[in-house]
Amino acid sequence: MSIRSVVQLFVACGVLGVGVAMLLTAALGSDGYSTMINGISIASGLPFVVVNVVVGAALVAMAWLRGKRPGLGTIVQPVVVGWVISGLLAVVEPPSGLVARLALMLAALPVLTIGVAGYLGSGTGAGPTEAAALAWDPPVPFRWSYSILQGGGALLGWALGAAIGPGTVLVIFLLGPAVDALARWVPLFNVHAGQPQR
Repeated sequence: MSIRSVVQLFVACGVLGVGVAMLLTAALGSDGYSTMINGISIASGLPFVVVNVVVGAALVAMAWLRGKRPGLGTIVQPVVVGWVISGLLAVVEPPSGLVARLALMLAALPVLTIGVAGYLGSGTGAGPTEAAALAWDPPVPFRWSYSILQGGGALLGWALGAAIGPGTVLVIFLLGPAVDALARWVPLFNVHAGQPQR
């Protein structure tokens, strides 16, 4: 693991945190994974953070069983992303108008794309959502396995009482293909580069 990879990991996770904070600030629906965690939390009465840790650990374990060994990125991603989101949400005021919120939601997509592709391209290991998607590639390409995971999570969360919105749909249908396309165009963002194997 090179210094460049570690720096790329931290910078990209910071970018990812900014993208998630933008999506949350727009308040038009979060990603499918967060929707699932929120729904389970609502239905079970357990704190969001507890559900997040348990489900995250289960997804990482599943990915490990399928040959995607956890690495530094598995730990750094949720910590850095969570810290950036918390910091930004504490100081940024949500826009008041619907047009501004829609613009912020749409602007979040390229930021999320760079963040996800950038940290996966560091080759230091994946966080729960991306690890679970990569674990099924092959046979299912990442651009679709990621969409399936986000969509399934959103449906489960919605069924358990969590809210969804256009931002949720945006992530489900566009984020996986966008990350895949960026990884193909920019070698630095190759989502399979150096991924720890069994």
